[in-house]
Amino acid sequence: MTIRTILFDLDGTLIDTNELIIQSFLHTLEKYYPGRYGREDVLPFIGPSLYETFSSLDPERVEEMVKTYRTFNHARHDELIREFDTVYETIETLHRHGFRLGVVTTKMHDTALMGLRKTRLEPFFSCVIGLDDVSRPKPDPEPIHKALEALQSKPDEALMVGDNYHDILAGKNAGVKTAGVAWAIKGRRYLEQYEPDYMLEKMSDLLAIVGINERKEEASSR
Repeated sequence: MTIRTILFDLDGTLIDTNELIIQSFLHTLEKYYPGRYGREDVLPFIGPSLYETFSSLDPERVEEMVKTYRTFNHARHDELIREFDTVYETIETLHRHGFRLGVVTTKMHDTALMGLRKTRLEPFFSCVIGLDDVSRPKPDPEPIHKALEALQSKPDEALMVGDNYHDILAGKNAGVKTAGVAWAIKGRRYLEQYEPDYMLEKMSDLLAIVGINERKEEASSR
């Protein structure tokens, strides 16, 4: 199989938004459930859509909880996000080699673009599929199918990279190869339960998987 298309989750995969997400959850939960949630308690909430998470807590107040979360999240966004090691260099290299690159996230489309712009990654992606672009978010295959259609690609030449179970399951459901990232906040053991085809220790591991020789590149550029 030749991989020509690579789809990425955003939070926790391309961009280190872990602290931003944790603080956004803690801020929201403290407002509605004072004193009941600590940092460890919110880790299971990371990954699924906000509507899925808050519906499990209080179906009657989902909309206002989501609004509270997003207001805080947007206000602190640029202050709290960080870059993961080797991500920028890897994405730039893949783009230069002509790979079709897309983002498939459970974030709202415009919020996803905020993160891509802040980390200088936006120019490399031809397609961004956010929560508001689909009817059924990951792990349903719809977002991946929509991204593949936009990129004029097929499942048998595509790879989905993510840090959470819904990324791996969405990839499997869509018939594409999958890669987990060992820097996931829930840990590599957690992701290994879902049997991704690959496990990345750092983003640059992708280059060997898709047939790009870093050393050869470095030598030719000297």
